[in-house]
Amino acid sequence: MTTPFDLVLKGGVVVSHQGVGLQDIAMIGGRITEIGHLDAASAAEIVDCSGLHVLPGVIDSQVHFREPGLEHKEDLESGSLAAVMGGVTSVFEMPNTRPATTSAETLADKIGRATGRMHCDFAFWVGGTRENVSSISALERMPGAAGIKLFMGSSTGDLLVDDDESVLAILKQTRRRVAVHSEDEPRLQERLDLRRPGDPASHPDWRDEEAALRSTQRLVKLAREAGARIHVLHISTAEEIAFLQDHKDIATCEATPHHLTLCADDYDTLGNLAQMNPPIRAAQHRSGIWGGLQRSVIDVLGSDHAPHTRSEKEKPYPASPSGMTGVQTLVPIMLDHVNAGRLTLERFVDLTSHGPQRIFGLSRKGRIAAGYDADFTIVDMKRSHVITDDEQASRAGWTPYHGKKVTGWPIGTIVRGKIVMWEGALRQAASGQAIRLT
Repeated sequence: MTTPFDLVLKGGVVVSHQGVGLQDIAMIGGRITEIGHLDAASAAEIVDCSGLHVLPGVIDSQVHFREPGLEHKEDLESGSLAAVMGGVTSVFEMPNTRPATTSAETLADKIGRATGRMHCDFAFWVGGTRENVSSISALERMPGAAGIKLFMGSSTGDLLVDDDESVLAILKQTRRRVAVHSEDEPRLQERLDLRRPGDPASHPDWRDEEAALRSTQRLVKLAREAGARIHVLHISTAEEIAFLQDHKDIATCEATPHHLTLCADDYDTLGNLAQMNPPIRAAQHRSGIWGGLQRSVIDVLGSDHAPHTRSEKEKPYPASPSGMTGVQTLVPIMLDHVNAGRLTLERFVDLTSHGPQRIFGLSRKGRIAAGYDADFTIVDMKRSHVITDDEQASRAGWTPYHGKKVTGWPIGTIVRGKIVMWEGALRQAASGQAIRLT
């Protein structure tokens, strides 16, 4: 007698390494077991996916969930709820909390807070500092660690490492890929007087494209000297795309939905809500990033979900903090771009599932294949929806895309064979686990 499956997804258009086509997917014990036409399959639950696309679970490799220390903005529970409501099945969370994640003890604390309380699976970046250089090689290999994160330019928190000697010392201790916020701190300090009080549109004048390019050029030089692999986060300039195209042997890079969607014109309507580090820039930079995505210079998409309360964002610039929500809107914003013809659905899957699996070494994540975790993002490519502040699960309670109509919408989020979200409703209690990395 055939063993019944726990769950079968029937009749969906599956997007995988094998291509795009109608298939059924069966799973037992949180793992994919069969893919094909399973007309005779019996299961505890069978979900009709007719008219829907079944994607590998979306992995957002850059989020800030603010716990511990800044829970009034977000916490691991609320941030992960936003993730699964938006179709995201796994996240890599950033270290600039209070205290910062820079030691075995602070990493263990975050894993303890997250296990069984987050709604999606997770790994945590560990901040590289001048003080923990000697521990870097051990920290990056700890269970639950996504790797080492460096801040070469100042942003939220106090993890700045801006001198070449310290950056080189940290890179020499690494074997895994190092994620970097790349802005040139000396140039930022030189240009502080370019900030115009009350005018967030001056943010890209202060943190200009030269600050980004100069830092990324320094970073690549240091990585070659150290024999290290690097991952440049949230690319914001056309010049960095042109430069990194010649250094793909050691450097991967990330684009964000906001740098692909917004431009400097949006400061007029969004004001401080558009304030980010690195900044939203003029439209030619947005075009340059799209060119990098289409030429496959860009390896992954990350939301850089970085929530602040509305009252904090309403402080007069430059007292207003940089950052915006994004984990819940990553999938619909990018599916809207797919429907507009700016990228294919297969390329979206590579950027959000296959790419993170490939460059970070995720174990059993990022593919629709037998033996892999049964993580799926199920989407309706034809559904139109207006994004609103009210539906945001983030504790911040707002989105820069409020009022934006998109086509393409996440219908279901499945994490290790459990239907966590379906049609906007939470279906399971939190059961997030640490991701295994090879």
